Amino acid sequence: MKKLALTSLMAVFAVSGAHAANVIDGNPLYMPGQNHFYSVTELESHTKNNTPWGLNEEFGYGILDNLAISVETSLSENNAFDEYAWNDVAFNLTYRALDMNGWKLDVMGAYGFSDLFNHPKPAGHDAWFDKGMTEYAWMAGIRGGYVGSNWTVAGRAEFAYLNTESFNWNDDGGHAWTFGVDGQYVMCNHLSLVGTVEYTGWSDSWAKNDGEWFGEFGVNYNFDATKFAGLYINGSLNHHDGSKADEWGWDKGFGYGIKFGVDF
Repeated sequence: MKKLALTSLMAVFAVSGAHAANVIDGNPLYMPGQNHFYSVTELESHTKNNTPWGLNEEFGYGILDNLAISVETSLSENNAFDEYAWNDVAFNLTYRALDMNGWKLDVMGAYGFSDLFNHPKPAGHDAWFDKGMTEYAWMAGIRGGYVGSNWTVAGRAEFAYLNTESFNWNDDGGHAWTFGVDGQYVMCNHLSLVGTVEYTGWSDSWAKNDGEWFGEFGVNYNFDATKFAGLYINGSLNHHDGSKADEWGWDKGFGYGIKFGVDF
């Protein structure tokens, strides 16, 4: 059972957001309005799956004001495209179970597959959906918090079951948990600060010492109620299984990137 794509697939829940329907500005409790589409595109270095550069896209649609679907995918490259990969695809469903004054509560589910196609060297590549390389994940989670006049705080808990086949329930597979806190502070009509802190760990005995803390901080510029662009930095702290099972260590360097979101 491979673990390399966990953080990429678990990221399906880390959706951008807004204070009200059809307003997209980086708020962690954003939901598109009924019959509205949205797109969030990111270009990052040192992304969550530890690739030097990653291009991530999330495209979603509001079925109702409280029900949305989306699809996410990502590409990455190493060493000036000597190594590159189409990492994953995930399909997400989000239902807003509570929307009372400023209080929000979402129930989320997702299905995804990772490591679809990678090209480790110019001479060859792994087969499309290679059985030994492709990893599948079923995910469920909740997210809730409060949206104030110029600030938002939200917490989330997510569970993922991962295996090398979609319906291989008889195999142990992998079981991962992610807990996170997301926030936003709106400084003025055009500028807002956003931040995320999350921990991902495993409940399997073969990976009980594995874990990662991930943090990201960003500044968003809101062109208007339907478009924003942001600058971000991130970093991660890992606790690995194996010979250094009792040691925590920072991943080398910090990541940085840009993001663009639009609701239409």
